[in-house]
Amino acid sequence: MISYSNNPFVYTLIFLLSIGNTIAFSSSSSPHTQDPNLVVDEVNRSVFNASRRSLAYLSCRTGNPIDDCWRCDPNWETNRQRLADCAIGFGKHAIGGRGGRIYVVTDPANDDPVSPRQGTLRHAVTQEEPLWIIFKRDMVIRLKKELIITSFKTIDGRGSSVHITDGPCIKIHYATNIIIHGINIHDCKPGSAGMIRDGPRHTGWWIKSDGDAVAIFGGKHVWIDHCSFSNCDDGLIDAIHGSTAITISNNHMTHHDKVMLLGQHTGQEHASHHCV
Repeated sequence: MISYSNNPFVYTLIFLLSIGNTIAFSSSSSPHTQDPNLVVDEVNRSVFNASRRSLAYLSCRTGNPIDDCWRCDPNWETNRQRLADCAIGFGKHAIGGRGGRIYVVTDPANDDPVSPRQGTLRHAVTQEEPLWIIFKRDMVIRLKKELIITSFKTIDGRGSSVHITDGPCIKIHYATNIIIHGINIHDCKPGSAGMIRDGPRHTGWWIKSDGDAVAIFGGKHVWIDHCSFSNCDDGLIDAIHGSTAITISNNHMTHHDKVMLLGQHTGQEHASHHCV
């Protein structure tokens, strides 16, 4: 289960405030361009205001603006999609599967990369419609190939202990509006080349994967929050090849010496990243 810290100082250290200033590859003509200084100032204000509110008498607030946005609601489980209003930073407009139906993952064991079974995580993330994906119970998911997430999806692990481990892990490939919250991703391995379902009506040939926990390739409007990452063969999170409008917040990253790759590009491709 992901733990939620009540210490705003811990939260502030985990949140990557400096990245907006260090990554300035985006051209001014990009529709996703945001002034890094303004975004970081906004994040600082959010943390400061949440910390002050947490001092109020009998307040349920923690001082973490993301947690305070949804955790004070005792009925959050029946209003899960409120989480989409809680991001801050460059990825604050990521809506995930908000407005779509709830999809409950019930089957952790039968991962078929080509013809995914209904009830599996792979079946959920390859649907065309917006989906808010939750889990029926605690589960360990071992993928046979990379999990290719299509646009407008939320993977919401709140209320369950969900592990993706011991195999290829997650790829966001030219997809938009993705939220991943409360998932444990660890011990990821390279996946062999082969056919993988990457949409409701399409299966394609994918090259060997590197063994990252989450690889964001040309993605935009992505928010990764309250996940744990550790001990993967390559990096933990890659945001490359023009990925932009990304928030990576409140995550626990351990047992690794290559935590994140931001802004890598090859040839004439232009890296256009805004992450915080």
